[in-house]
Amino acid sequence: MTVNEKTAAEFIRFLKQFVPLTDTEVRKQLLPIITLREFNKKEIITRAGEVEDYINFINKGLLRKYFKSDEEEHIVQISREGHLISSQESFYTRTPSEYYVESIEPSVLLSISYDDMENMFQQSHNLERLGRLVTVHTMVLKDKWQTSLIMQSPRERFLNFVENHPEIIQRVPQKYLASYLNIKPETFSRFKHLIKNRRSTSVTPIV
Repeated sequence: MTVNEKTAAEFIRFLKQFVPLTDTEVRKQLLPIITLREFNKKEIITRAGEVEDYINFINKGLLRKYFKSDEEEHIVQISREGHLISSQESFYTRTPSEYYVESIEPSVLLSISYDDMENMFQQSHNLERLGRLVTVHTMVLKDKWQTSLIMQSPRERFLNFVENHPEIIQRVPQKYLASYLNIKPETFSRFKHLIKNRRSTSVTPIV
């Protein structure tokens, strides 16, 4: 179903980081094409082999994106409220997705379909610029994460993640985080144990 301005407030604030948006652009061009979609825990939102039809803003909940290799899952993204998630390559190229997108928790997404987005871009240069800047933003985040996987040790990745995303540690199953951080499960458990020890012996906790 479509959304009102109150429901889409966080999404609109997110978009206004990139370009100024007029009330007319929000009410007449953006809101009519935003669809609210609700998913239960562990529900598939995008399936590998299918074309991704939506770009999604997480209004509530937690999601993961992963691919399968020999039936083993490899997580490439874990995102919570206030972030975008989709199978981007599939969405923009209109080719079958290599990834699954799945809810970790019950989730509410604000979604825009590919066709609606393209029609919106044709009507407004400002909104077309918005789309380009959002795409660049997500590409930069992806590149930064890929760099951290190469340049940082597993311990450094773990500590940085805990310091920057302490709430996700409590919400995501350990096996998912180990896969996302590219850390062996037993190593992840050891790191987590060290963190607990440091928190119990330190006046100022690290998270």
